[in-house]
Amino acid sequence: MEFRHLGRSGMLVSEISYGNWITHGSQVEADQATACVHAALDLGITTFDTADVYAGTRAEVVLGDALKGQRREGLEIFTKVYWPTGPGRNDRGLSRKHIAESINGSLRRLQTDYVDLYQAHRYDYETPLEETMQAFADVVHSGKAHYIGVSEWRADEIRAAFELARELKIQLVSNQPQYSALYRVIEAEVVPTSEELGIGQIVWSPLAQGVLTGKYLPGQPPPAGSRATDEKSGAQFISALLRDEVLTAVQQLKPLAEQAGLTMAQLGVAWVLQNPNVSSAIVGATRPEQLQDNVKAAGVKLDAELLKRIDEILDPVVERDPARTQSPAKRP
Repeated sequence: MEFRHLGRSGMLVSEISYGNWITHGSQVEADQATACVHAALDLGITTFDTADVYAGTRAEVVLGDALKGQRREGLEIFTKVYWPTGPGRNDRGLSRKHIAESINGSLRRLQTDYVDLYQAHRYDYETPLEETMQAFADVVHSGKAHYIGVSEWRADEIRAAFELARELKIQLVSNQPQYSALYRVIEAEVVPTSEELGIGQIVWSPLAQGVLTGKYLPGQPPPAGSRATDEKSGAQFISALLRDEVLTAVQQLKPLAEQAGLTMAQLGVAWVLQNPNVSSAIVGATRPEQLQDNVKAAGVKLDAELLKRIDEILDPVVERDPARTQSPAKRP
């Protein structure tokens, strides 16, 4: 495993981090989830990402149980706050009330005294940014988090939050956006702003919901048991990518991966890691062997000619519109 600094901070994170968005507490049973976490540890992954909303708070519980007994100082544990975690009007958003209550709930479920990174899961247009950032400052100054980050924030929102964080003497070090060879909306605005401010990207869905593995074929139904067939926790996120023109383009990457001595999954993860503003790529797993494949992308250097060919093949189907980075106008 290779390691990178999280933004301009002094904390190192594994190039490949383990996330449990739609797996723990929903797609896979606890024993299987624990096996995946232990496999990640065995493979050198030290960075684990979750959120209070995943599987209705159950994902944090499963991750906390799976990491029990590990040396806490050897791990980087990330979680997030914003989406609803209860029926109340204040069980959502980024108000001082919700942040103060949510961090305590997350720490209890994760069975830890602190998280290394506490992230705003979206921007909250119903709460003044000053209130949100002061609440995050209180979390950091109380020792419940070391750093703060955001997820899917626009460039101007990141800049405003960074300036407030500096005034409050806390470190805003990261953004967690969707990013893959097929989905590049952060490149035009978010990445340049982040590079200027010293903020690193912790990217999710580097394999475009699995499409970049090449297992979805044009003109054919999705494989049985794949995310595209799971109506409860996956199909709605992948459906827009299952167009024949996208799947046809992805199939053209197979000979490039073979020439590079990589699987399609390794090529997809390695591609995002070629961006120097990416601190870590989040991968998930329902089986330990998936991780064994993905981690081999760590430290891989793709040459300029290969990157050029990938761009030429995918360019007609790549999503680049910066406006796709958005948060709900009102709290859900």
